[in-house]
Amino acid sequence: MVYRKVVKRLLDLLLAIPMLIILLIPLIIIGIIIKLTSEGPVLFIQERYGRNSKPFALYKFRSMTNKAPVKANSEFEDIASYVTSFGMFIRKTSIDELPQLWNIIKGDMSFIGPRPLAKTDEKVLSLRKQNGADQVFPGISGLAQVNGRNNLSDEDKASYDAKYAARLNFRIDMLLTVETFVSVLKHDGVFKETVIDDDCNKKNILRDEKEHI
Repeated sequence: MVYRKVVKRLLDLLLAIPMLIILLIPLIIIGIIIKLTSEGPVLFIQERYGRNSKPFALYKFRSMTNKAPVKANSEFEDIASYVTSFGMFIRKTSIDELPQLWNIIKGDMSFIGPRPLAKTDEKVLSLRKQNGADQVFPGISGLAQVNGRNNLSDEDKASYDAKYAARLNFRIDMLLTVETFVSVLKHDGVFKETVIDDDCNKKNILRDEKEHI
């Protein structure tokens, strides 16, 4: 309980503030490249829903064109056609998520937690309210992200989020941090796949949870 209420927030700040300072110049360079290679703003700012389903403004580097329709990633059949050339790179490397360091510092988010969703993911948001997954701060990465990301069904996303919220502790956050780095290196679940092998989406962390929790 102490970890959930105090330590987790302290660790977020101790990591996010130095990261933002160290990455400030690279972030500026990335912003310049985005501006020079495509039309539109450098940042993608969208209302998302966080702890207790409270709305907040989430920041990401813009990776899509101005012509992209506003809908959930999972609803796109041809999302790659709306992603800019540089946007494809920052998505695959998850660099587009770095502006969320400011969201963490502000207290909107954590490094690890259920992914903050927009109104376009209304079904998942509703399921989270029912299963208690919205009782924790959303994160840049989380249990659902390392187990399929955009390839999961709405029900599976909400289920993973509920499991995390119910079992949140330091060990799980460290496991998810390691899994996140592995997923980023492998570019797992960046875009929705046509066919999903559920067995492939269940990673070792689930086995760890069942054995140790």
